[in-house]
Order: sequence, then structure tokens, then C-alpha cells
Amino acid sequence: MTNINPEQRTSIARLILIPSVITLLVTLLRLTGELLHWSTTLFSPEAGGGGSIIGITWLAPIFGIYFAMKLSGSGEGPSGAGRAIGLALVGLVLNIGGGFVAFAPQFDFPGKQIVGLLLIAASTIIPLFGWPSLFKALLAYAYAARIPVALIMFFAIRGQWGTHYDVLPPGFPPETGFWSTYLQIGFLPQMVFWIAFTVITGSLFGAIAAALFRRRPAARMAGA
Repeated sequence: MTNINPEQRTSIARLILIPSVITLLVTLLRLTGELLHWSTTLFSPEAGGGGSIIGITWLAPIFGIYFAMKLSGSGEGPSGAGRAIGLALVGLVLNIGGGFVAFAPQFDFPGKQIVGLLLIAASTIIPLFGWPSLFKALLAYAYAARIPVALIMFFAIRGQWGTHYDVLPPGFPPETGFWSTYLQIGFLPQMVFWIAFTVITGSLFGAIAAALFRRRPAARMAGA
């Protein structure tokens, strides 16, 4: 990574501004499509989103690559792309493991969901040690993307809108009170799991893109 003056570092707010606006527009489009009962292939109202084509999940790797290219171009690339990829993979494994501990029926012990969520939260931090500037950009973007969703879910659950933002997952006790429901299917997933997902997948795809970006100039020089 090139040493640069702190004053020359890329502004995180400026870097994530356009991606955050795009993500918000996609979120609002998704909500509108579900409320107006548009194509369920594009706007699935099923719990968890049902793999809907229109959604912000797919934007995490795309903007991870975008941030990586911007940062690399300004001299803020990783000290080693391989290390960044490896640490992102470690974070991914820990994230998946945390999900199994929290929700898989094979694990059954007191406080397992808390332990699982802590593992998921910890997995978010690991990419920091591979590419700090990309981690900071993705973390800021993740919150910019997910806070609006958490707010929408608050009102959707409160008003029972019949969208994927408020539909209860299979097996969830329907008699559960509002605040407990919102905490379990709204706030915690958005502020823990999806933050981790965004940072880890964005870091992985971004680091791979940076590695390819580095190889191309080297290949050109070797062939010159």
C-alpha cells in the first residue's frame, strides 16, 4: 500500500454517498413493489425476501468492488491482496459458524443465540486487518444501507403491511409481542447479521478485484 498524506485520503462519506443513495432507492422500490403487489419474482413478499431479484443484498459485492477500485486508484489499496482475501474468507467462515450456532437445531444450549450473534459480530471485524480503508468504507456503507431497512421494518411490523419486511419466519411464535418481534426479526438481523454480510462479502469481492487489478499492469509490463 502506498504511503499517502492523511489529508489526501479518500473521504469515506464522499465515497459511499452515491452507493448509499442508490441502495436507498432500491430499498424504496422494493417496498413499493411489495405494497402494490407487483411481480413476486422481482418483489417477493415472503419471509427473508424469497430470493427476490430486486433487493439490496446483491449490491454488497458490487459496491465492494467499486470501493476497492476507488481506494486502489487513490493509493489506498491493501498491503497484500492475498492477505485481504484470506482474512475475508476467515470472516466468512466465522460468520457462517455463528449462524449455525445461533439458529441450527443441532446446537442446543442456554444462550446459544447470544453466542452465535457475538460470533457473527466478531466476524465483521476480521477484514479490518486485511484492508483497513476498505473495511471502513464498507462498514459505513453497511449502516447507511441497513438503518433505513431497520426503520422500515419497525413500521411494517407495527402496521402488518404484508411485506417481507414484516412477515414472520416459519416457526416464529405469532403471539410474540411487538418489541420482541422487532428485536428478533428486525433490529438484530439488520444491525448484526446484514452488517457482517455486507462487510465480509464486499471485502472478499473487493480484495479479489484488487488482486486482478494489480496483476494486469504487471502482465503488461512483463509483455512490454
